[in-house]
Amino acid sequence: GAAAPVPKKVVTNNQVNRPERPASTSSRKSALQSSPTFNRGGQASSHQKNSVGGSKPVQRAGGKDDDKLVEMINTTIVDRSPSVRWDDVAGLDKAKQALMEMVILPTKRRDLFTGLRRPAKGLLLFGPPGNGKTMLAKAVASESEATFFNVSASSLTSKWVGEAEKLVRTLFMVAVERQPSVIFMDEIDSVMSTRLASENDASRRLKSEFLIQFDGVTSNPDDLVIVIGATNKPQELDDAVLRRLVKRIYVPLPDPNVRRLLLKNQLKGQAFKLSNHDLERLAVETEGYSGSDLRALCEEAAMMPIRELGPQNILTIKANQLRPLRYEDFRNAMTAI
Repeated sequence: GAAAPVPKKVVTNNQVNRPERPASTSSRKSALQSSPTFNRGGQASSHQKNSVGGSKPVQRAGGKDDDKLVEMINTTIVDRSPSVRWDDVAGLDKAKQALMEMVILPTKRRDLFTGLRRPAKGLLLFGPPGNGKTMLAKAVASESEATFFNVSASSLTSKWVGEAEKLVRTLFMVAVERQPSVIFMDEIDSVMSTRLASENDASRRLKSEFLIQFDGVTSNPDDLVIVIGATNKPQELDDAVLRRLVKRIYVPLPDPNVRRLLLKNQLKGQAFKLSNHDLERLAVETEGYSGSDLRALCEEAAMMPIRELGPQNILTIKANQLRPLRYEDFRNAMTAI
């Protein structure tokens, strides 16, 4: 008979122990609330709520916030008129070929680009600044009649907790709805640099959200959404981002032939007296100039005839009386540019 009360004692011990558990959780909660990851009001951030309560609140569409984000993307990120044609981009034949195969042809002949020929969804354009990486991306969008999303670091960052991730999610959602789409991220290294231990929580979450959404787009073979990143510091990019940007194209400084083409393009519609020999000389003498440097050079040279006139004559001279540009103007401009 003495054996019977023993289990009762064990049970009562358990009963005594049970109420103590909530006390430990409440103390844990108070410790959490005082931690820096909680907001000032002692409430969990939206990211924490989402991670606790599952993904349901995140996917709730049609709310005021979602409409506001879609509107923001349509007004600030969608480039309505990337009216850059293929011919406006001088040289860069390798890059053009890759983009033709990745975006333009698949949008026109989806039936041919299936299976192994299915185009890569990620492209990285890298190389020194000012050589037409952005122009290439815009030319692709206008040639393929795709929706062009021009994303910058400033358009993705937000002072509100969780807003940046929502914006990335909405961006990809709108891109899928309005496909074929090109999401172009200029200076991608400023948003997607290598993840560090010292990095703040918001930028880490932004990167994770971008990678998740990118994977979502690439996993569906019917979606034609291409992500193009441009950078002059590819070594600073996160490995996970590099892995997803399968195609990588180096956009170099222009060679003499391309420099001559660029100079010709810039001089369209200008009165100039430059022989082919002069153009050749300029193309050789501008070694090391980028595409944007050559544009600045032409703008500087175009001011030389105006400066010769002096302020008084500028007010009275007719436009057709202005002397044409000469080789010497470019030589003088080179001292400044």
